[in-house]
Amino acid sequence: MKNLLIISTLALGAFFFGTNNAAAQNNTATTTVNIVLNDVISIDAGSVAIGGEVAFNYVTAADYNTDTTVNVPNSLKVTSTKNFDIKVKADGANFSDGSNNIPVNVLTIKPVVGGTTTMTGTPSDVILSANDQTLIGNATLGSAVVLELDYLIPAAKSSSSDILGKPAGTYTQTV
Repeated sequence: MKNLLIISTLALGAFFFGTNNAAAQNNTATTTVNIVLNDVISIDAGSVAIGGEVAFNYVTAADYNTDTTVNVPNSLKVTSTKNFDIKVKADGANFSDGSNNIPVNVLTIKPVVGGTTTMTGTPSDVILSANDQTLIGNATLGSAVVLELDYLIPAAKSSSSDILGKPAGTYTQTV
């Protein structure tokens, strides 16, 4: 009986001390998670302006006497972590077909409000020049925000000596 009491006491003590040891062990773990941010501004894939082309075709007399607009949905898709400006300029003073020139100021670029445009900010129509001009000011940051553009040659320009009297051909400029 004495042995049974000693064995019971030892078993109870082992259970008690074993439970305390288990409770004293660390039963939580923590991990530090870091989110490292960098400022980003990017013209995203899917922007029509990447390698795009806008063509104005003057075939009839009516073409020269009418405002001509080429609409380009999804012209730019931009991802930016901060507010930004969209600026535009020509790579030179003239559209050229080699030796013949048309001044770049015949072209007006207009941000479209609505349509595919999701970009917000202050839009401005720009008469093209070789200097940076703000098309959208203080555009709000965002992911894959879209800007739709209208390219316009007004009749006042297409029916003027800026275009009339120029030899037939394709006049080109990078914008």
